[in-house]
Amino acid sequence: MTEQTERPLAGAGPAATGRAVAGRPLGEVRSWPRSFADRLTAPLPGVRGMTRLARERAMRPSTEGLRGIHRLPFAPGPLPAAGTDTMAITWAGHASWIVRAGGLTILTDPVWSRRILGTPARITPVGIRWEELPPVDAVVISHNHYDHLDAPTLRRLPRDTPLFVPAGLGRWCRRRRFTCVTELDWWESAELGGVRFDFVPSHHWSKRTLVDTCRSLWGGWVLGDRQGRRIYFAGDSGYGHWFKEIGRRYPGVDLAMLPIGAYEPRWWLSDVHTDPEEAVQAYEDLGARAMAPMHWATFLLSAEPVLEPLTRLRTAWQQAGYPRADLWDLPVGGSRVLGG
Repeated sequence: MTEQTERPLAGAGPAATGRAVAGRPLGEVRSWPRSFADRLTAPLPGVRGMTRLARERAMRPSTEGLRGIHRLPFAPGPLPAAGTDTMAITWAGHASWIVRAGGLTILTDPVWSRRILGTPARITPVGIRWEELPPVDAVVISHNHYDHLDAPTLRRLPRDTPLFVPAGLGRWCRRRRFTCVTELDWWESAELGGVRFDFVPSHHWSKRTLVDTCRSLWGGWVLGDRQGRRIYFAGDSGYGHWFKEIGRRYPGVDLAMLPIGAYEPRWWLSDVHTDPEEAVQAYEDLGARAMAPMHWATFLLSAEPVLEPLTRLRTAWQQAGYPRADLWDLPVGGSRVLGG
C-alpha cells in the first residue's frame, strides 16, 4: 500500500475516508472534484512505456497465441427463471453480466457491440442476443474505458433506465438524456427495488478522451438482496489491498466476479489488471464462497494466448486446494443460480 492510499483522500467525502455513509437518493445531482488522480494506487503509464510497448509490439497475441480461438468456451442458453427470491448470473462476455436479483434484471458494464474503439472485433459472439433480454431494470458501470462503457449499447436502453455510475460520470450519462443517474463515491450505496448497490474501490484508472484522465472515478460493485445474499462485481482491477478491505466490510460475499485476462505484458498491465493467479488470491482476500472469472475470451486487449487465462486459473485454483465446484468458469452465454 502506498502512502497515497493510506492517508485520507483529498477532495473526498466521508465515503472515501472510511466513515459510515447512508444510502444516497436515486438520481441525485452532485458536485465532484475536478480530478480523482489522488485515488490512483500506481503511476499512470508515460511516454517511455508507450514507446517500449510499440517497440516490442506486445499489444496482441502472437499467431501461435491466436490458434485457440475456436476452442474458446461459448455455449449460450436460456436465462434461468428468476423471481424475487432468486439471485442468478449469466455471462454475456468480457465484463458484461446479466444479474437477476430481487426480481430485478441488472446489467454490468454492458457491451453488446461487435467492435469497440481501438481493438479488433470481438472473438466470441455476445452470450445472449439483446432481443432476448427481459426488460432491464438497472445498469451498473465500473468506469469509463470503452470496453466497459459502450455508448452504442446504452443507446438501446430506455432513457429512464436507472444507471449506477462512478462519481464524475453522471454528466456523461445525462448528456445522453438518461434521467435517473446515481453517482456514487467509494463505499457509498443506493437502493432500488429492495436491491442494494454499493460502489467499492479498485486498482485502476479512468480515461475516455485526451483531456479527461481521472476526471471520473473507477471501482466495482457489491449487489445485495433482501435475503442477505451478496455478489461482488470487480469491474477492472489490478491486485492490491482493496480486496481484503472489501472482504472486511462486506463479509459473506456469495460470489466474486473477478477479471482474469488482459494481463500481458506484466510490466505494462500489472498495476491495472490481475493475472489468473492474482485473481485467485483476490478471491481468497475477499473471503467469497465462489468465483466466476470474466474479462477474457471476448476482446483482444493484450498479448497473452487466448486460452491461457482459463488454463492458468484452473491450475492456480487446484494448487490452492479450493473445491472445484466453487469455481464457476462459465462459457460465454452460460448461467448459474446462487444456491442452485
